[in-house]
Amino acid sequence: MAKGKAIRPMIVVLMARALNIHSNRAGDLLPGQRAIAMISEMIHTASLVHDDVIDGSDKRRGKRTINEVWGERKAILAGDFILSAASMALARIGNNTVVKVLSQVIEDLVRGEFMQLGSKENENERFKHYLEKTFKKTASLIANSCKAVSILVNSDPEVHEIAYQYGKNVGIAFQLVDDVLDFTSGASQLGKPTAADLKLGLATGPVLFACQQFPELHAMIMRRFSSNGDVDRAWQYVLQSDGVQQTNYLAQRYGQEAIRQISMLRPSPERDALIRLTEMVLTRDK
Repeated sequence: MAKGKAIRPMIVVLMARALNIHSNRAGDLLPGQRAIAMISEMIHTASLVHDDVIDGSDKRRGKRTINEVWGERKAILAGDFILSAASMALARIGNNTVVKVLSQVIEDLVRGEFMQLGSKENENERFKHYLEKTFKKTASLIANSCKAVSILVNSDPEVHEIAYQYGKNVGIAFQLVDDVLDFTSGASQLGKPTAADLKLGLATGPVLFACQQFPELHAMIMRRFSSNGDVDRAWQYVLQSDGVQQTNYLAQRYGQEAIRQISMLRPSPERDALIRLTEMVLTRDK
């Protein structure tokens, strides 16, 4: 696998330290918190391996995918193997609530993938469907990992909620920015072809916003951009609309809410790092 930005474990580790300081302890990580950071990255990696099989991708960040190298069967088993190792590590933490919280992530990932395979006829439902899918596929992992590290150090449900809300909002913002970059950044920067989502038949934020200005997109969304020239035409409509700006604006709103939540914790270098990290998520260009 290509090396990613390791943003998820970074968030979980910073959150754990910020919460430890908030709870009048030293900032040092508890062994269980370190394990949660590793487990959440393992769950994420397993989901990428499986996603590449579902999407039939041969590249991820410029490197060949596991299904391209070893074939689909072995790729599916590899993803399962990583998940089973994560489950074993999760059981070893020995905290029932943590097991429940992180098991929710695995359920959300599967439900999110199913949601991505369907599309909504009704335009009002479509945006709700998109945001819910975004939560399940991307944000649930960060939200519940943040909540899990808080459970190990603090018994206050309000603190668990701050951790969860930070993770949820930063996760949705991260994905919205990703969906924008699919339209605005060249393949050279991302290491994956631009408009990849359109080619997969997926209508993300920029397309859904553009659809309000160009109703012609509605039919294309319903047939998942499968007709000849759909991808290029949809791309043009998005560029002519303010879909990209609207999606960016929405990402900023989620980012601001993440910052508002984390600012409720006692000041610490780690808390401030999480605020800066949110700002970086919103301004990244790759």
